[in-house]
Amino acid sequence: MKIVVAHTPDADDAFMFYAMTAGKIETPFEVEHVIKDIETLNRLAFENQLDVTAISVHAYAYLSKSYRILSAGASVGDGYGPVVVAREELDELGRVAVPGKLTTAFLLLTLACDDLNIDFEPVEMRFDEIIPAVKEGRVDSGLLIHEGQMTYKDHGLVKLIDLWEWWNDKTSLPLPLGVNAINRKFDEETQKAFLKAMKESIKYAMERPEEAVSYAMKYSRGLSKELTEKFARMYVNDYTYEMPESVVEAMDVLFSMAEGKGLLKKPKLDVLFE
Repeated sequence: MKIVVAHTPDADDAFMFYAMTAGKIETPFEVEHVIKDIETLNRLAFENQLDVTAISVHAYAYLSKSYRILSAGASVGDGYGPVVVAREELDELGRVAVPGKLTTAFLLLTLACDDLNIDFEPVEMRFDEIIPAVKEGRVDSGLLIHEGQMTYKDHGLVKLIDLWEWWNDKTSLPLPLGVNAINRKFDEETQKAFLKAMKESIKYAMERPEEAVSYAMKYSRGLSKELTEKFARMYVNDYTYEMPESVVEAMDVLFSMAEGKGLLKKPKLDVLFE
């Protein structure tokens, strides 16, 4: 049996999928990898095209009937998360480049700006085009995910809003940003077999970081090996290996907050554990 597994072209996803991709672990299925940016994966999941895929937690609100969250593979911020940046301090956010309206970062920005009574105009673009767009003045500010959260200062940009800090002040919970989800077309046995393989792949990388980071460098977009490992370990950690109850609670709180603002209908959380 072949399973199509989709993930983003980022060091953290490459790090966690390394062992599965490189045949370092045994699996009862063949894996075909699809690599696209997160908003593209969110959109493809709506078309039910993918067997297993990384999706934004935000997108799961609309995909819960087709996909089930895996307890392994989540991207969770704890002390860090998406940030809004600009060339200089601004009184207003103005036109904000965002990496897609289905990203969790966009949902958090919407909630935070409502809470802080800030207006903004979103401009959608690929996540890796946002820093250049801000630097060149094509937008007033930008919402950064992935490695941009670490490197924006190197581009002479300043932070306007730290969405981790806003979330932490509100909830004191970890910040769930992305999950891996499996298509409900698979039976329970197959779902659990994939989850087991996913956990083995993550464990392999965490125990052999040098090996996994060397592979992840292919997706580091110019980061040094040191920064690539730092970024990979930010989002591949104990939360990633096995989602604790605090992350399930955080997703529930996020959806409750969004439903309370009329932004979405809260989905039933269905997380597959071993």
